[in-house]
This record gives sequence, C-alpha cells and structure tokens, in this order.
Amino acid sequence: MAIDSKTRSDPVRRRLRRLTTGERLEEALAFIRQFARESGMPDTARRQREQAIRHALKAEGHYVHSAEELAFGARVAWRNHSRCIGRLFWKSLDVIDCRDVTTPDAVAAQLFQHMRTAFGDGRIRSMITIFAPVVRDAVPITIESPQILQYAGYLLPEGGVLGDRQTVELTRTVAALGWQPPAPQTGFDILPLLVRDASGRRHVYPVPPDIVHAVPIAHPQRKDIASLDLQWFAVPCVANMVLTIGGIDYPCAPFNGHYMATEIASRDLTDERRYDLLQPIAKALGLVADDSDDPLWRDTALTEFNRAVLWSFERAGVSILSHHEASAQYMEFQKLEQAAGRVPSGDWSWIVPPQASAACPVFHLPMVDEAAVPNFYLSRATDGAALYVNHRLERRNRWHRRVDRLKRRWRRWVRQRDLPG
Repeated sequence: MAIDSKTRSDPVRRRLRRLTTGERLEEALAFIRQFARESGMPDTARRQREQAIRHALKAEGHYVHSAEELAFGARVAWRNHSRCIGRLFWKSLDVIDCRDVTTPDAVAAQLFQHMRTAFGDGRIRSMITIFAPVVRDAVPITIESPQILQYAGYLLPEGGVLGDRQTVELTRTVAALGWQPPAPQTGFDILPLLVRDASGRRHVYPVPPDIVHAVPIAHPQRKDIASLDLQWFAVPCVANMVLTIGGIDYPCAPFNGHYMATEIASRDLTDERRYDLLQPIAKALGLVADDSDDPLWRDTALTEFNRAVLWSFERAGVSILSHHEASAQYMEFQKLEQAAGRVPSGDWSWIVPPQASAACPVFHLPMVDEAAVPNFYLSRATDGAALYVNHRLERRNRWHRRVDRLKRRWRRWVRQRDLPG
C-alpha cells in the first residue's frame, strides 16, 4: 500500500492503522456480534444493524456507533488491553460521549472538567471522554500531551535536568509555542495541555490549578523524606492512545484510573530516565547508598518509599493501591474472565509490578497478549500492528480457525512491509 505525502507529513496519520474496506467490515461485524451476545440484543435487531453497517461502509466508508455501542466498546477495549493490571472493574468505566465537541477550546474545557469529575472527593472514578473519530481521510482533534497532567523537564546550563527527564522535549515544544514557565522554575511545574486541531495547528492551554491535587510525599516514621519536597498529582489520565472500536478509530479518547504506588515510588520518581531520586531518598531514609556496604540498599529504599507514597495518598484521602492489592485484583479479574469463557489478555512485562515481583501471584501466571479489538494502541508501527478480530468465542470449525491464523499472519506481514523506513 502506497504512503501518500499527506500521511508522511502528519504525525497523527502516521500513527493510525490503515485498514482495507474488507478489514474494516470484518471488525465492524465482529464487534456488533459481540455487542449483541453480551448485551442481549435480539437476532432480528442484530441482523438489521449489520445490514445498516454494510450499507454505510459501502456508501461512505464509515459508520456511526450508537451511544450504547460506544460505551460498550470503550469498556471492552479496557478489558482487552493487555498492559493494564487494574481491569477488575472494567464494567464500571464511566464513558463520556463528546463526539460533537470539535473546537480546541471546547475540547480543553471538557478535559479539565473530566479531571474534576474523576477526582471528586478523592475517591477517583475511572472515566473516559471520547471525542470525534477518524472519518475516512479526515483526522479530528487530538491531544499531543501524553497525559493531561505532566511535570516539566528543564535542561540545566551546567548539564542535567530539573524535573522530569521524560518531558524535556515536550517542555521545549510548549515553550516554543509561547508557554512561560513559572519563576523560579521547580522540579514540579505542571505543563500546559497541548491540543492539535483538525488542520494540524497546535494550541496550548494552561492547566487550572484546581485539577492538579498534588500530594506531598512524606513518611510515617522517617521525617527527612518530607524535607525532599517531593509530590505527585492525584489523577493519571492518558491522552495519547487511540481507541479502536469495530474498525473505527478514536484518536482523542483520554482515560484515567488511579495510581498503583509503584508507578510513582518505583518508577516516576526513582527511574534514572525520570527523576532519578533513589540516592537522595536512600540518604533521607538513613541508608548508605553503597553496594559494597549494603548491596540491597536499593530494595530497602524502594520499599520504604512505596510505604511513604501509600501513606501520603491515604492521608490526603486520595485513591491508591499497593502492588500486592493490584496483583490480587488482577488474579480476580483472571478468574472472572475465565468463568465467562474468555481468555484474559496480558502482557507479563507490564502486568508484573516492578517491586517485590516474585511475591505477587501475577509473577507466576502464564500470560498471552491476545491483541483483540476493541482495544487501545499507541501506533500502527508498534502495538497497533498486532490488533485483530478474535473469533475465539464464536463457533468456528477447524477450517475457519486455520483461515483466521493465515489471515493474521498475512496482515501482520503486509502491515510491517507498509511501515515507513
């Protein structure tokens, strides 16, 4: 498949899957049949809906999901997403249908309201706000910021980084677009929201302070942790993943859950490629950061810092889980999926927590990434290339199953060959 110049020059288009008419129809019909099975739709209504979709795709190359289909598809996409450990409550996902919101100002305002609603009184609600889909060649508004809330990363003249190393390039970008960092700069300056409209123009929106809810990090016994002046925001909201439902892609569908403590304590604030604060934290805990003196100082520091993050969030009344609680929830999710006759999709490297891994039951659990649609993906060049229709729950004979496998292999080969470079 040739890559036109418009696709080459548009970073959003380059991320999107490119489906043939046949592939889009296959995904659409499989989705409607799944919706009918799980929602109790009568066979007559299902056949009528299938016929309407066939007609719309043939005439216009696109069809429109009903509100019920959209909500179901978003919840199943979360259920199918192999990299999320917190899928036990997938049915309770709040779905906000904003497909008719199409201006950058209105999108930004809606996302800030999403954050307010999700936080509530500190008992964080899992929510997704879905904006307009891709219609044929027209790409709608998207969010360029990977998350709604992110801290800035500043390159220092003498070398090193103040703040989050992961956001150095994004910080440069929003500064070039007119954002003025606060003075003095700190390691926890909230970046503005970066929105790309349908024509590709970028818009920068300062984040209202009332949606941040920064939690100061302290330790219940070691008071020196508080002297580090560390903090983290309450609601993680991913904004740069594409939601795909029944062959229709929604590139602007930010969603949030709540934190597992290891995400902050074992990754965000301590990874070398992020804040890289493990040594200062160890010192504040009274540990000697010396492998020859104590080769397990990192383990002790991470465990105590996880205790600090959990205690701080709980003291602030903000939802958070330990990695042991999250692991137990995933095991319950696994049981419920198997009881429903489904194979739970899991990516072991993402599901297993980075702290005390072998002490968590998920460490010993065999996992398979089913890569089934509906789902979320970042790019057709990576996780999007593997997505396909999973016919496992349908009654298909051996011949059909063999054809399904051959089609998957063929499509993966075509998609890999079609990638630029």
